[in-house]
Order: sequence, then structure tokens, then C-alpha cells
Amino acid sequence: MGWQKTFTLSRRSKGCHLITDEVLSQIKPGLKDVQVGMLFLFVKHTSCALTLNENYDPDVRRDLDNALDHVVGEDMIPWLHTDEGPDDSVSHTKSSLVGATVSVPISNGSLNLGTWQGIYLTEFRHIAHTRTVVATIL
Repeated sequence: MGWQKTFTLSRRSKGCHLITDEVLSQIKPGLKDVQVGMLFLFVKHTSCALTLNENYDPDVRRDLDNALDHVVGEDMIPWLHTDEGPDDSVSHTKSSLVGATVSVPISNGSLNLGTWQGIYLTEFRHIAHTRTVVATIL
């Protein structure tokens, strides 16, 4: 049998945000009896993404945000879809590149992340947003 919960992350503006603890607080009931399984996280938005990365040094978060800006910058091309501002289409593009999902193995009721791995929300919009995530445990 699977377990699923939809929850809302705290409001955040542009940047790479470590959300491991926030996710854990939401999925704790679903983890407790899982000896071997998988956590699938899916963010229900097209201008942010989820990823795994180094969870210790905050410089990694700034470097990742800067690297994504370098690969897909607001001023790089004449974006056509700017209905919600100049960061609209660029945010959608970054979201497609990084992705809306992450998968993490579960072992003995805990996420089986590497020592320095954490779950990140990469928010691409300048104005702070709340984001809805669907967590599925199988």
C-alpha cells in the first residue's frame, strides 16, 4: 500500500532553498513503517523545481542559483511569454531543465540520503511564492 500527502512549503523568493527538514516534518507519518521503499516528491508549479544537492555549505546554494542564471538568464534572449513579468518564461525554462520531481530511497523508516545531500526547492520567481508538493511513498 502506498501513502500520499499534499502539503504547502513556506513562502520563498528566488534562490535555492534547503527544504529537507520541512519535507521530513510533513512525511514523518508515511515513513515510520517503511523498511524498504521510495519517496517521490512532485512540485505542482512550472516556475520552480526540486533537486538534490550538497546540504552543508550555503555557498553551494548561491553558486547553483548563479549557475542557473548564467545558463538561462532573463536578458539572454527576447522572451515572448512575460505575462507575469520578465522572470516568467525564464522561470519556466529553468523548471524544465531542473525538473519537478526527486526520488529518494527509504531504508528502515528514514530517507537514505548521502551524508551531504539535501532536498532543495529551486525557486525561479523574484516575488516570494508558496509551493505545493505531492509526496508519495511506495
